[in-house]
Amino acid sequence: MKRELSPGELKQEIIKIYNTINQEIFGVGIKSQKIDVVGDKVLIFATHKRIPALKVLDGEHRSITASVDMLIMEVNKKRLKEELERSLGLDIVAVLKDYDPEAEISGTIIIFKHKLAP
Repeated sequence: MKRELSPGELKQEIIKIYNTINQEIFGVGIKSQKIDVVGDKVLIFATHKRIPALKVLDGEHRSITASVDMLIMEVNKKRLKEELERSLGLDIVAVLKDYDPEAEISGTIIIFKHKLAP
């Protein structure tokens, strides 16, 4: 039986998993992040380094890079959900994510089936 994590430990584990997945997908971790637990939700705001090849294409081919961004986010959300459920034993309803390539900032909302410990 896994011991229950304190709110601070839970936030640290979630951000560690989040960063590891970003390293696997992009080859680099996040620059900075802020994480908050609100009831049955975790909010993560992170600053990322834009993939250089996509940054070059953004100006003239944004419709293509927007599609690539969406596909990358889908993979990211799926892996994040699976890894949080596997590693921490948490039941997740959904992972929502958006990314602004110009600002290089993402927002992620993880919705759990139950309220997390205060």
